[in-house]
Amino acid sequence: MKTAHDIIIKPIITEKSTYDAAEGKYTFAVDVNATKTEVRQACEKLFDVKVLKVNTMNYDGKNKRMGVHQGKTASWKKAIVTIDMDPKAESFLTKGGKVSQASRKYKASIEEFGFGQ
Repeated sequence: MKTAHDIIIKPIITEKSTYDAAEGKYTFAVDVNATKTEVRQACEKLFDVKVLKVNTMNYDGKNKRMGVHQGKTASWKKAIVTIDMDPKAESFLTKGGKVSQASRKYKASIEEFGFGQ
């Protein structure tokens, strides 16, 4: 069983990802075998945010050489997670047909990596 810390390896901080963070899109290097659902659950658990969408990309390792020695860099996976920037209390119908609201409050940004406004 993979934990949330095993799925999300590290944030990817580039100029483009910093601009995307203002729109609620955060970029992470994730486990190669992680699914979009696992990435969504890990982000919601670690950062206490509401995830709207997850886009993933697989990157193959490149062939490298240093003198006569040849090798290959590791393959990795990138996930772009879109969060809800305006979280509202969720409402749902109870058994009797009454409307009830969940008091769950989500954050509007991920401050752990300096992306917060």
